[in-house]
Amino acid sequence: MNWETLADYDALSDRAAEIFLSAIRRNPRIVLGLPTGRTPVRMYERVVAACSREYHCFRDVVTFNIDEYVGIESTHPGSYCTFMNQHLFAHVDMEKSNAHLPNGMAPDAAAECVRYEGEIAAAGGLDLTFLGLGSNGHIGFNEPGTPFDSHTRVVALTESTRAANAPLFPDGNVPTHAITMGIRTILESKSIVLLASGDKKRPAIERLRSGEISENFPASALWRHRDVTVLTA
Repeated sequence: MNWETLADYDALSDRAAEIFLSAIRRNPRIVLGLPTGRTPVRMYERVVAACSREYHCFRDVVTFNIDEYVGIESTHPGSYCTFMNQHLFAHVDMEKSNAHLPNGMAPDAAAECVRYEGEIAAAGGLDLTFLGLGSNGHIGFNEPGTPFDSHTRVVALTESTRAANAPLFPDGNVPTHAITMGIRTILESKSIVLLASGDKKRPAIERLRSGEISENFPASALWRHRDVTVLTA
């Protein structure tokens, strides 16, 4: 595991964007795993700014998002599809068919999970996956206790997670479930970059740094991967 400590959130975002952009320049057909949440927002801003100056930056890039809520339309303001359109997809020259998210409105959510895994496999697997870090060590919606051999599946959201996401659902109808890549799905990515910033993440960062591996701390599974970069600020 490679650790890089940056001066602040801006510097972390600059470094994350540098890794992101270098990867797609080396391999214009790269398959990316992408996160949502507050931490990657500025990384996406930097990527968009750089690609606005480069022709066909994203034309052949393929992306798979880590997760999506169950039971809300992709056009809902709180959906991760909306988030990705706002922060990345609508601002780069990406083919819509190359941007993949779980379908939270699928009539059979379990079948949708199988389909999503199949799409990742058909694309040749994930080349590079970016992750955020939850204060309790969660990655994606993989909460403490998630088996390390888990694949894409439906999960019940914890009350703390629903409370954190409540501002995106002013009507009070916060989703209770989500579809998330499992830990094994994430670990099958060829390379992983974990982003963690802020005082609230400090205990989780230090626990990860300790090297202790436990299913009670999902991010610790990353110690079992051969190519992980952790960016902290």
